[in-house]
Amino acid sequence: MQTGDTHSSKTLRYEPDEKPPHALSFGLGFQHAALCIAGVVLTPVIVIRAAGGGEPYLSWAIFAALAVSGLTTVLQAVRVGRIGAGYVLLMGTSGAFIAVCVTALADGGPAMLATLIIVSSLCQFALSARLSRMRRIFTPTVAGTVIMLIPVTVMPIIFGMLTDVPEGVPPAAAPASAAVTALVIVGLTLRASGMWRLWVPIIGIVAGCVAASFFGLYDAGRVIEAPWIGAPSQGWPGVDIGFGSEFWALLPAFMFVTQIGAIETIGDSIAIQRVSWRKPRAVDFRAVQGAVAADGMGNLLSGVAGTVPNTTYSTSIAITELTGVAARSVGVWIGVVFMAAAFLPKVSALLLAIPSPVAAAYVTVLLALLFVLGMRIVVQGGVDYRKATIAGVAFWIGVGFQSKVIFAEHFGEWWGALLGNGMTAGGLTAILLTVFMELTGPRRKRMETVLGVEALPQVEAFLRGFASRRGWGAEAVQRLLSAGEETILSLMRPGGGNEASERRRLLLIARGGREAAELEFIASLGEENLEDRMVLLTERGGAPAEHEISLRLLRHYASSVRHQQYHGTDIVTVRVEGGARE
Repeated sequence: MQTGDTHSSKTLRYEPDEKPPHALSFGLGFQHAALCIAGVVLTPVIVIRAAGGGEPYLSWAIFAALAVSGLTTVLQAVRVGRIGAGYVLLMGTSGAFIAVCVTALADGGPAMLATLIIVSSLCQFALSARLSRMRRIFTPTVAGTVIMLIPVTVMPIIFGMLTDVPEGVPPAAAPASAAVTALVIVGLTLRASGMWRLWVPIIGIVAGCVAASFFGLYDAGRVIEAPWIGAPSQGWPGVDIGFGSEFWALLPAFMFVTQIGAIETIGDSIAIQRVSWRKPRAVDFRAVQGAVAADGMGNLLSGVAGTVPNTTYSTSIAITELTGVAARSVGVWIGVVFMAAAFLPKVSALLLAIPSPVAAAYVTVLLALLFVLGMRIVVQGGVDYRKATIAGVAFWIGVGFQSKVIFAEHFGEWWGALLGNGMTAGGLTAILLTVFMELTGPRRKRMETVLGVEALPQVEAFLRGFASRRGWGAEAVQRLLSAGEETILSLMRPGGGNEASERRRLLLIARGGREAAELEFIASLGEENLEDRMVLLTERGGAPAEHEISLRLLRHYASSVRHQQYHGTDIVTVRVEGGARE
């Protein structure tokens, strides 16, 4: 029975709820921010310069991008209401928006760009609220495939940075500094343990910068010339409420790219949960909803502030796995460092002075870990030929479009730029294939009733009719009926017959054939996850408590049980093996 991902409990030193020393939290937060601040700054630089924007707007956009990224990173870590994941998810400017933002700036200016970002951000709030209804589309297969495509999309830029050095430096400068960084990080990651492993990334970057300084690669002049404190006094573009033809022509594109960014956020929020706990846990989709809502808040604030949209950065997942520290305090410090950097140009200059080959070598190791993590998410719960087809086809289509070897000459400039992003092309392919599989799958039977003991006769009649129409034998029918009964009893709080349980509604959906049946029980539940409770039963052993008997019986009758928790909706999916009549 699949109840979660597997990773060694020895690799994690601090879980999200634990509090490491303040110095350690600050050090790791500073490390995360140091790695990603260049990406946060470079995206608005590329967009604005490509569209011919002026220096005042560029300065403002960089300032606003750092401030918004810092604020939303804190929001992801601490979770305010239903906004935020409650995990270390670094937020930063999104490269997926580069093409559409350049077009919007060129056609309508910064004010229209701000309005487009504000309006399209509402899509993410809507997706967060209705994520339970989209669960059959945004599956682990789709999310894992998108995560696997993130390194494919970013690696060409990273490999380009390996040779990005000023003219006149010795030919050995770039390969030497990159090699030192990579060898130190990989070597220490493989052999270091305890406290040493926590500082592997910093040690690797420092070693690379020292090696680069011998070749004159470290740009100390940038740090010396930058002021200590400062903020732009002009450049905010405001918003355009004219809603002209250019706005309506570009809005669908912004909405589409926003949804692609949401898919990445879904994948990142699933992945960060996999690496943030010592013992395997079922994915909490309430945290996923919170991550998407915080992503939407980041885009909304980006539009109001007049800078490019942001999204979660997957590097925070790889760093968490590399360092073994998933404490929320690290996420808070990342956000604080970003917000401080917005007002301290000297600090930003210090981080941006890290030579490109050193940063590229570091990111290469992180993205390699991220690719493997995407594979693990795809294979969670097993891989049949359908999931393998979706993941394989979507991945290689993404690679093909990213490499511009799939009919690139037949796409126009805008579509070519959009589909030239491997994550976009592959993610869209995975979604379309998943939708096709759902639309052409077996018809579902459904019934709705109350969640209580009085519903058991109705459920039994429903399941008996379902099994009879599929030619199941008596033993398989009894197994199905027993699994249904024990699931309902498990969904109810201890005591089963309280008034609160009787007021809840239960939607039961059944589908399948002669080989097996898949039952979905959709109801409003408490805080505990059935998958996690089953794991605890296995670990604890001994005589079961009265309210645990149904869980133990359910584990016996069902071949797999999956519990997805959303705000206001809990979905338990139970698979029961069938069998034809003799």
